[in-house]
Amino acid sequence: MGPEEWQAIALSLKVAFWAALASLPFGIFIAYALARWDFPGRQLLNGLVHLPLVLPPVVTGYLLLMTLGTRAPLGAFLENFGIVFSFRWTGAALAAAIMGFPLMVRAIRLSIEAVDGRLEEAASTLGASPLRVFFRVTLPLSWPGILAGAVLAFAKALGEFGATITFVSNIPGQTRTLPSAIYAFLQVPGGESAALRLVLISIALAMAALILSEVLARRVSKRLSEGGRS
Repeated sequence: MGPEEWQAIALSLKVAFWAALASLPFGIFIAYALARWDFPGRQLLNGLVHLPLVLPPVVTGYLLLMTLGTRAPLGAFLENFGIVFSFRWTGAALAAAIMGFPLMVRAIRLSIEAVDGRLEEAASTLGASPLRVFFRVTLPLSWPGILAGAVLAFAKALGEFGATITFVSNIPGQTRTLPSAIYAFLQVPGGESAALRLVLISIALAMAALILSEVLARRVSKRLSEGGRS
């Protein structure tokens, strides 16, 4: 493979890693809120979280451009502090994080809902604070599901194209991820072989992530069934 292909692969892994890692704390908080709390606007929050799944990715990218672009009020304000998203790899990571966020939240929420609430109640009865109950009981029991959600978000970020190319364009070495590189190679004569190589690599990476997510999900089910029998 040529330098451009390796560059696209490295950038995709970098973008996907930071997209999953940066969104993980927010994903855990939102998932816990949806799973355990009853508050006004809960269904609205649930709808907003899952909105990127049903919106065209180009719409998400356009909204990001209108909000965080260099000519947008918020984007211009952040630029004063050296925070720039549009036409940067950080913007690609942000777009990928938003597109993968619903998958992450859903996986984590299901894992938290599967935790026996009686264990949390018992810890509270023994004098543990809600924060301590979360970190000592809920979080450890739902950890495999949290990892599964992070892996799903990582896999989604690897394949994100529409929102990314709309928000940060397709700049070699800056924002050209695997999907963007495949698209670019298909636009030039003789680029089909390079595109095919990247397609095969994309499939391999996505399959590895999905298999890992399935293994983690099975671990959750096994742990919960063993806990139920005990």
